[in-house]
Amino acid sequence: MKTAIECKKNMNEIRIEIDSIDNKIVELIAFRSEYVKEAAKFKASETAVRDTSRVQQVINSKKALADIYGVSPKLIGKIYSTMIDHFVNAELEEWNNKNT
Repeated sequence: MKTAIECKKNMNEIRIEIDSIDNKIVELIAFRSEYVKEAAKFKASETAVRDTSRVQQVINSKKALADIYGVSPKLIGKIYSTMIDHFVNAELEEWNNKNT
């Protein structure tokens, strides 16, 4: 994998590297989703699944990482809010299936 600065040929070279990064991001999100499914097994109530204080803690910690890596904390906050909202809903489904 090349760094952005090493891409000197053309726009296609940049796109290939971005596609490679996107593939890794999607792969990691899929990997994360496996843990979300398993987490439902350890939660005793819907409140535990929703755990708003934990959600905020995760979002805040990722915004702090954004600062470290030099990316917009606002962008990372939005990405994680969307992702966590999706995962909470998926986890609620798992939890409800487990408890019906």
